[in-house]
Amino acid sequence: MLEVEIKARVRIEEIEHKLIRLGAKLLDEEEQKDIYFSHPCRDFKKKDEALRVRRVKEGYFLTYKGPKLDQETKTREEIQIKVTEKIFDLLERLSFSKVEEVDKTRRVYRWEDLEICLDRVKDLGEFLEIEGKMWQDRGKIFELLKKLGIPKKELIRKSYLEMLEDKIKSIPKDPTKPPT
Repeated sequence: MLEVEIKARVRIEEIEHKLIRLGAKLLDEEEQKDIYFSHPCRDFKKKDEALRVRRVKEGYFLTYKGPKLDQETKTREEIQIKVTEKIFDLLERLSFSKVEEVDKTRRVYRWEDLEICLDRVKDLGEFLEIEGKMWQDRGKIFELLKKLGIPKKELIRKSYLEMLEDKIKSIPKDPTKPPT
């Protein structure tokens, strides 16, 4: 399935008030733990791909995300399947390695055909993600973005994993010395 998505750093309280005024409906709130993996023979980062296991209250989901397809959004192929905790044993047997974990609290809203996620991501902050399932949703996504008062220049194309990796890289190895 094709996932059309945009992301921006926001103040959740402010955006939530605007969403409610626009008639968006709260669907769910949950804790999510995303565990990302690297392939033993393929560099997911170089190919702009990702493989993760997401733990939510309903269980576990294995998700593959393909390379981004445009320069403005995070539109990409996404394949997701429900799995059990045994997926970790399978990935280990196949020599996949855990790269990083991303922990977040997500509030999910629905506005028309779009899913709006308000995320509090550990060590990164507060974000808005707007997701559609088809190219046709792109226009509607940008319409909602405008109604929320978020300029296109504020969009972030990096994943939470990439942002977390950037943050980790920026931490000096020796806290008494500045980064090089």
